[in-house]
Amino acid sequence: MNPVVDYLRISTIDRCNFRCLYCMPEDDDLDYALTPEVLTRNEIITLVRDVFTPLGFTRFRLTGGEPLLRPDIVDIVADIAALPTTRDLAITTNAFLLAQKAEDLYAAGLRRINISLDSLDPTTFDRIIHNRGRSRWQQTWDGILAAHRVGFDPLKLNVVVIPGINDSEILDLAELTIARNWHVRFIEFMPIGNANLFGDRGWIPSEELRDQIRAQWGLQDASVTGAGPADVFQIPGAKGTLGFISQMSECFCDRCNRVRLSADGWLRPCLLNETGQIDLKTRLRNGDPIHELRHAVGELLALKPEINFKQRESGTSGLAYGRTMSQIGG
Repeated sequence: MNPVVDYLRISTIDRCNFRCLYCMPEDDDLDYALTPEVLTRNEIITLVRDVFTPLGFTRFRLTGGEPLLRPDIVDIVADIAALPTTRDLAITTNAFLLAQKAEDLYAAGLRRINISLDSLDPTTFDRIIHNRGRSRWQQTWDGILAAHRVGFDPLKLNVVVIPGINDSEILDLAELTIARNWHVRFIEFMPIGNANLFGDRGWIPSEELRDQIRAQWGLQDASVTGAGPADVFQIPGAKGTLGFISQMSECFCDRCNRVRLSADGWLRPCLLNETGQIDLKTRLRNGDPIHELRHAVGELLALKPEINFKQRESGTSGLAYGRTMSQIGG
């Protein structure tokens, strides 16, 4: 049985104040959307309220780029949180601007937050985000502590594991879950827009990471249910949990319950497959009736089980890597 698709990831902006190795190319020729091409606050809430909610969507995540760069992000949070049908609203951020915005986001109705933190070492951190100036690690860490202090629960830390760069920190990052109710999620690198970035083996299987942690402390299954793709474990006696997102070694397409709306209004049924995508922004601005947009999205949802990354093995999936992760809003 296919899962119910009720989770929409909304990219609010394609720009970012970091240039993470796995998310953006090293060169400076990214084709960002011009401001008029980005969905407005009113367009986002119109699509959420009038197109997606009637189709059964109740879970929403705001992403980027870096969503905190968007001046009206707190207002967008408040708009979606206020809908009576919203069961879950979260945001994914790099936390660099979070210390100054955490209280406002919480007051607007946000309760869940995911933060990208790929290293606890400032030098390694700055290498990953491609920073050559003053270190950005401390301000990022301050943002994480601010979110914890304000009361975001659960607070999740996302770690993209990069061979030869941060894979030696697995135990240090896992240890963050012992004394705090934090949830660290290790993510296998996905080849989007920069497939050969880390050589022939650009990703480390999650089972290898679990073996390291198991040897140090032991590891047990955690009784956690949720909308995400992570397999969740726990160090015995720890307050937090460890998640493993294994899209390369342990494909989870059969339980995918999400679609993605890019900052410039394209609805994508799969992160790595552009088959069937719909330009909702253009249709909305052209005055297409809402019921027609809703019908088009409904048809795409019906096709979603056949449009997935798993088909990469057959050569029939129509995979396209024209955009980087930052531009897609992964």
